[in-house]
Amino acid sequence: MNIAFVCTEKLPCPSVKGGAIQIMIDGITPMLKQRFSITIYSIEDASLPTSNQEDGVQYIRFPKEAYYENVANHIGEESYDLIHVFNRPKVVPLIHEASQNSCIVLSIHNDMFSQIKMSSEEAREAIRIATKITTVSEYIKRAIIERYPEALEKTQVLYSGVDFEKYPSRWSNKGTQIRSEKRSELMIDDKKVILFIGRLSKTKGPDVLIKAMKHVIEEHDDAVLVIVGGKWFSDDGMNDYVRVLYELAEPIKENVMFTSYIASEEIPSVWLAGDVFVCSSQWHEPLARVHYEAMAAGIPIITTNRGGNAEVMIDGFNGFVIDDYDEPNSYASCLNPLLHDPHLCEEVGRNGRTFAMLNYRFTHTANRLGAIYEEALCVRNQ
Repeated sequence: MNIAFVCTEKLPCPSVKGGAIQIMIDGITPMLKQRFSITIYSIEDASLPTSNQEDGVQYIRFPKEAYYENVANHIGEESYDLIHVFNRPKVVPLIHEASQNSCIVLSIHNDMFSQIKMSSEEAREAIRIATKITTVSEYIKRAIIERYPEALEKTQVLYSGVDFEKYPSRWSNKGTQIRSEKRSELMIDDKKVILFIGRLSKTKGPDVLIKAMKHVIEEHDDAVLVIVGGKWFSDDGMNDYVRVLYELAEPIKENVMFTSYIASEEIPSVWLAGDVFVCSSQWHEPLARVHYEAMAAGIPIITTNRGGNAEVMIDGFNGFVIDDYDEPNSYASCLNPLLHDPHLCEEVGRNGRTFAMLNYRFTHTANRLGAIYEEALCVRNQ
């Protein structure tokens, strides 16, 4: 079976600049290529050729300008049994017009059916054309079918996953060594390390975390908040919000560290350096992939009950879910007991790692997606 992946126009594939969709594609492709012939379309990047074959997978890249038109033209010259469009329902009619005999699977990673993003006519046309629709969480699935009930029978949740080969157990000899080396590199050897990993945007809430640290250091003067990320995926530039973060941190600068953007291949070692991870999402997060990574790293999670975040959480088991997401004290109230009790941290971290190994490996995601592809082809052939 010949399959095409149509990635978004935001970031290249493979995930040389990160991105949840690109990381997921990297993770599931090694398993899916054993069953299907795969071509991956993405935008160009200076570090990648315009086309190449790697480990049996064909990559074709176009400039960001007129990206989807170029993809559609190329697809029209090929023969694909199934085309998987990632997170861009608006382009489904264009892709379908280029290859009318192909099944279309549409995966939704954000609230892309919002009327801010597309009209109801455009949404219904994408739903009509798609044979199957996957969503990253139940939250996103509900958001679609509440507006468009006709999508119900086509739509199912496909949780993402993580590559455990990149995440050695922090209690293994290798994991202990990586942790020690990374903590030494960051000069946090003797600190209680709270991690924030994500884009520096108000929706992600790092400002709330910095405010929470003022309460944390009253009990733990050796705690440090390590903020990993830039204003965009590979952009360490300054904007008004990032300036606010630095200004907020200035009075407690000994307890707050900004690392700026770190390449995705280095992130697993950063996870191992931490003691607690906080996802301080202020918006209705579809389901941030950092939860999967934190579990794989064996680190306890504190997250907000916003959007789909809590769907991979068992409160008190692999972490803690905060309802008062915009209150700094809520974070401090969770962080302080954990930082006082290393045994509790380890127990919760081990629970999370085991939970993810049983449910959220990329092999799980690939197997579930492969079954969706088979179902889609059966529907087409009926």
